[in-house]
Amino acid sequence: MRILVIEDESKTGAYLKKGLEESGYAVDLASDGGEGLLLAQEEDYDVIVLDVMLPVLDGWTVLRRLRATKSTPVLFLTARDDVTDRVHGLELGGDDYLVKPFAFVELLARVRTLARRGPPRETERIVVGDLEMDVLRRRVKRGQTRIDLTPREFSLLQLLARRHGEVLSRTQIASYVWDMNFDSDTNVVEVAIRRLRTKIDDGYPVKLIHTVRGVGYVLEPKGAA
Repeated sequence: MRILVIEDESKTGAYLKKGLEESGYAVDLASDGGEGLLLAQEEDYDVIVLDVMLPVLDGWTVLRRLRATKSTPVLFLTARDDVTDRVHGLELGGDDYLVKPFAFVELLARVRTLARRGPPRETERIVVGDLEMDVLRRRVKRGQTRIDLTPREFSLLQLLARRHGEVLSRTQIASYVWDMNFDSDTNVVEVAIRRLRTKIDDGYPVKLIHTVRGVGYVLEPKGAA
């Protein structure tokens, strides 16, 4: 099994690499967020061990960008022990969170638990009702009708479809799709949702994209059959 460790502190990185290799894993080590993201996107790993306070790109940004394309299990390993940091990491799509200083046996147990989920698999097709997305070919259909989307619209629809039935806030959507911190004075999410609705829902009795007032947006079939 292959592990990617993204850790800028050289002694900690070397310690993790040595310990995981002695435990039977093949380990790649990246010393900054930019290098780590590149490896994570280009290679298939069973687990990624990710620090938060990294040069070039911090761990939050690495995970946001990675989750746009991959579902590789991620274990945050960081000195940031505030509850809000833990919640933020999990909300971004992290699978586990371990605070430094740590016991290696505990880290190893958590890595093994994540690795047992099996090798990462990217869903090539997403189907919700009569909506079908071919992720690799970047094609979208409702029924037999092909729908042309811009790259940004496709990313937005992909996020909603992968997490269909789950209400996503404007902050979450802006973070994943635009890699930006949400500004309450910015209506970029609303505009994008409105344009996507026009293409996805107009003319269909069953609507897919819905507003949950005061919360966010959800993709799920509702309406006349």
